Amino acid sequence: MGTTLIIIIVLAVIVIGYFISTQRSLVNLDELCKNALSQIEVQLNSRFDAVIALAKTAAQYAKHESETIIQTVQARGGNSGVTPNTPAAINEQANLLGQLMSRLNVVFERYPELKASDLYKEAQDGMKQYEENVRMSRMVYNDTATKMNRMVRQWPSSIVASMLHFDQKDYLKVDDEQKKSYPNLDEAFKK
Repeated sequence: MGTTLIIIIVLAVIVIGYFISTQRSLVNLDELCKNALSQIEVQLNSRFDAVIALAKTAAQYAKHESETIIQTVQARGGNSGVTPNTPAAINEQANLLGQLMSRLNVVFERYPELKASDLYKEAQDGMKQYEENVRMSRMVYNDTATKMNRMVRQWPSSIVASMLHFDQKDYLKVDDEQKKSYPNLDEAFKK
């Protein structure tokens, strides 16, 4: 009887220890996902600022078009109406930036002398840096989401995840249409 009780107690301690350890890992991964999405959102907002800088540079040549772009960024940039810190909100902001950059590219194509200005080059360099930061943040988020999804789906951690209502994370994706609407900045500003 005494040995059986000790075995039951040891097994209970192991199960409770596993449960606590798994819960802490799930919380850690969930927080890392939230943090990565917040980092992406910060970078996207910085890119909106860079788009405004590009539009102000273009204002010297095409006042109406650049004012329209600036008004659009100020009205919708960062306030897309979608719950923040979700892959859907991040993708919506990226789509909006793609549309705005497409409109700006048209202005830049009409005014080749604009591309030669120092302000344009500085704003372009800023956009490239923000794009790289967002790309890296997306990779961090997707890597963390992969780890979280493994824990949520693999047995026995899936039991703990289910009991504590941890769900799989959506991945950030760039579909073919989004790639077309927001081309690589190096390609977009050549010519």
